[in-house]
Amino acid sequence: MSSTVSPLAPKNVPDMPVIAGVRLATAEAGIRYKNRTDVLLAIMDKGTAVAGVFTKSKCPSAPVEWCRAKLKGGKARALVVNSGNANAFTGKTGRGSTALTAKIAAKAVGCSESEIFLASTGVIGEPLDATKFDGVLGRLAETAEAGDYLAAAKAIMTTDTFPKVATATVKLGKAKVTINGMAKGAGMIAPDMATMLSFIFTDAPIAPAALQALLKAGVEDTFNAVTIDGDTSTSDTLLAFATGAAAEHGAPKISRASDPRLKAFVKAFNQILANLSEQVARDGEGARKLVEITVEGAKTKASARKIAMSIANSPLVKTAIAGEDANWGRVVMAVGKAGEPADRDKLSISFNGIRVAKSGARDPSYDEAQVSEAMKAPEIAIKVSLGLGKGRDRVLTCDLTKEYVAINGDYRS
Repeated sequence: MSSTVSPLAPKNVPDMPVIAGVRLATAEAGIRYKNRTDVLLAIMDKGTAVAGVFTKSKCPSAPVEWCRAKLKGGKARALVVNSGNANAFTGKTGRGSTALTAKIAAKAVGCSESEIFLASTGVIGEPLDATKFDGVLGRLAETAEAGDYLAAAKAIMTTDTFPKVATATVKLGKAKVTINGMAKGAGMIAPDMATMLSFIFTDAPIAPAALQALLKAGVEDTFNAVTIDGDTSTSDTLLAFATGAAAEHGAPKISRASDPRLKAFVKAFNQILANLSEQVARDGEGARKLVEITVEGAKTKASARKIAMSIANSPLVKTAIAGEDANWGRVVMAVGKAGEPADRDKLSISFNGIRVAKSGARDPSYDEAQVSEAMKAPEIAIKVSLGLGKGRDRVLTCDLTKEYVAINGDYRS
């Protein structure tokens, strides 16, 4: 966790309201860090529905495997998250650690181990000493309150420079329902389902299958459209919990994601995912510029996504942006290597609304001074027009600075 906050951090942090049926507590368990919280316990009321999406990495962490197995039950009573150790690439020891953590948590909360969900983030390959949770989780269960989401978000940070939270309140039927979310992530970000860790809580009465469908659809144009460095984490976990408490105030019970009464809720739910994923991009390790890449005129949306990601993950494009250089040649390179349909002579490129290349060559009206001034902005929009079809997509990334190398060169030591 950095002591220097990213210059791209949101200027305002929302007040996070209480969600009925959710209690939170954090503590210092000494997993890796000293003098800071590193474990979060969230306790949910009985009957809370759970949904999740996880990394597609072929080397998933032990907590990811645990959650996948328990998700089938559709119900959750507690979530335990630790920072400082990912419990990934830890073999039988790692699986034992998850089992012991769940056992300790289940005893503390008073529920079945199958209702415990786990997430870990931090160093890969180091054994996680789950005995450090013994006693800690019991104290947290006793002191948990319906509240402090900002403290919870801080406890799960690693190289993040600021806690990431978002909230929304909407009508479901005649009742108001609340959605709160938190996320962590600053490096090893090229999600293939979600970000490193993110958790959504709501009091809406939504069945597990419907919640799962909403979550799976929601990540595609939010978390899955963000990249920091092109590296997909072994620990990617996005969990959503619906306590159903709003049913007492007249919110209808939802069993299908297609229920028309969910329209406002779905919009707000997706906005929370989009907000959190943008905060991840804003907190990219060493980042000084938020970069939005839009590709239009592609053959398909899928093709536009691949090209946009090719641009976003290019170290040459990202370092040019860090140097405030509108080097469209690097964008051309990234388009060409993506392996998707493209016609050099139809290609147009703009930086922050200024067209620098048109029809496969430098724009005739190109003004170096004008573009250089535009590149000094903290937010850079790159637009690529392919002229081949109606496919369009957008992804978020950040620049690549010397500080990124410094952070990751010193990460374990």
